[in-house]
Amino acid sequence: MSPLTVSDLRLRYPGRGVKKSPEVLRGVSIEIAPGETLGLVGESGSGKTTLGRAVLGLASPTGGTIAFDGRDITHARARERRALAKDIQVVFQDPYTSLNPSMKVTDTLAEPLIAQGISVRDARLRVAELLDQVGLPADSAERYPREFSGGQRQRVAIARALALSPRLIICDEAVSALDLTTQARVLDLLIELQRSNGIAYLFITHDLAVVRHISHRVAVMYRGEIVEQGPVAEVTSNPQNEYTQRLLLAAPVADPDRQRERRMQRRSLMAAAR
Repeated sequence: MSPLTVSDLRLRYPGRGVKKSPEVLRGVSIEIAPGETLGLVGESGSGKTTLGRAVLGLASPTGGTIAFDGRDITHARARERRALAKDIQVVFQDPYTSLNPSMKVTDTLAEPLIAQGISVRDARLRVAELLDQVGLPADSAERYPREFSGGQRQRVAIARALALSPRLIICDEAVSALDLTTQARVLDLLIELQRSNGIAYLFITHDLAVVRHISHRVAVMYRGEIVEQGPVAEVTSNPQNEYTQRLLLAAPVADPDRQRERRMQRRSLMAAAR
């Protein structure tokens, strides 16, 4: 059974006055298998983050369903959401703001464990395991977020997401704030953690290079709709949707001649779409 199934999901934020606000999500359907990474890609404003927020219960859908393990969690109440935290976690975009600057790493990582009823002693032991899992030294536990680099902070954020041994992690632009070398290291870490723990990822990004690196399948989102999805190699090598083609042509390449050619192809596609 797929851990996550989203069917015909619709979401409209409340409007002001008599005028309705436009739909942010318009009939979105995705499915993620155990141990699989689905890359959700699209430009800013396409609805990617809103979909992630809806799965986490931070945005309220106006139609459709979200199911986890076959159970409808579309409008789960607070108590059920707390229980779901064991299975669904998130890594946010900015490691500089997603960690409490006044808390030591050991307290940040122990907090969700203690909230789930684990003893302080066992929580401390689990913190040591988590730091080892994400490749941070044991003495990191007694340090504050300001004492780490951006890549190290994101490793702490990943360790926090792993604390309760979830089955699904939503990664919302989880590497976009990092330099390219650090991005590659964090992506490799996520892949290794997936192999060893069987975690499924919903990996939200605007970067197709990242999608190719980490995803098994990709869903392309445009103006609140999924316009194309399938195996990542198939979609990126032979895109069927015009918007997917434009996204691929917009991705930079190292060869200047090829880059100019791609730019001209993209302009031709955009002109034809007008």
